[in-house]
Amino acid sequence: QVQPVESGGGLVQAGGSLRLSCAASGIIVNINAMGWHRQAPGKPRELVATILSGGSTNYADSLKGRFTISRDNAKNTVYLQMNSLKPEDTGVYYCFFTVNSGRDYWGKGTLVTVSS
Repeated sequence: QVQPVESGGGLVQAGGSLRLSCAASGIIVNINAMGWHRQAPGKPRELVATILSGGSTNYADSLKGRFTISRDNAKNTVYLQMNSLKPEDTGVYYCFFTVNSGRDYWGKGTLVTVSS
């Protein structure tokens, strides 16, 4: 049983930085992929970044160079370092974990608001 819980959202000014974290609680078997989606107001959810257990990463093209995903396997935690934030980065950020069975578990989201 895995329950991701996000933290670190808030209000920041354009150009600022923010680090999101997401920790898994419950019984941990094996978490393979971890990652983040986001949903801007009035828009569908989109993939932000993923990271596999071996450390390989994938980012949305528009976010490369500004966002960095990392994970601490010992803590079952995934992070998203967001730099040079823009107003269009505003939205609810959702964490997901994929366990070895292939099932996905989603957090409830954390709100990031970037002011102009």
